[in-house]
Amino acid sequence: MKNRTLSNFRFSLLLMFVLAVSATLFAQAIPDKVLVVNGKTAGTPVRQIDGRSYIDIETLAQVTNGVFTVEPNRIVLTIPPSEAAAAPAAPQDQNAGKLSRDFASAAIAAVAEMREWRGGVRAMITYGLAVSDAWVQDFHEQTLVALRQAEVAANTDADRNALQLLHTQADRMINWANGVIAARQALNGAATVDPNALQNDTAYAKIRSCSQFLNSMIVSGTFNDDPSCH
Repeated sequence: MKNRTLSNFRFSLLLMFVLAVSATLFAQAIPDKVLVVNGKTAGTPVRQIDGRSYIDIETLAQVTNGVFTVEPNRIVLTIPPSEAAAAPAAPQDQNAGKLSRDFASAAIAAVAEMREWRGGVRAMITYGLAVSDAWVQDFHEQTLVALRQAEVAANTDADRNALQLLHTQADRMINWANGVIAARQALNGAATVDPNALQNDTAYAKIRSCSQFLNSMIVSGTFNDDPSCH
């Protein structure tokens, strides 16, 4: 009986030794991993148990600049927000879209020149006035001079965006005026001497709408856009 008990005790010791060696070898087969949070490495290795990863909560608090407290029924970990998230949104540039004073002055002059040109052509159609090549050329040149002055004064993105609308309006004005003069030279009275001709002229209506918009936009001092100017 005593020999059997001793034999069982030796067997148990041998089994415990084998299990301990196996556990050591298994642990060596799975190396510890390290935790990296936002580029900062935690000092304590990550433990792998049953396929899950574990790390000391105090180490986690340190690596995230957090604070943890141990209460009777819970552990509270507070991690501060990142600097990017905590930083207030940058205020919008209050000057964004603002027209410079010099450009606004030059742009108003350009719009006025084109308005005078449009009024002259309208009067020619409405009252059947005779026109000369010099009359047409004067309006054209005055508009181009005003546009060049606006180009020189344009310093901001808003100025340049508004300048593009001015150029589009000027191109449309040139095409419309040239078309009217060509119709007059072709003796097309329905298009050039009829007082009601302008009522059905879509090009004229769009030029007038864009002119009104440009004048209002420039006076406001802030760039804006409108379909009538495209």
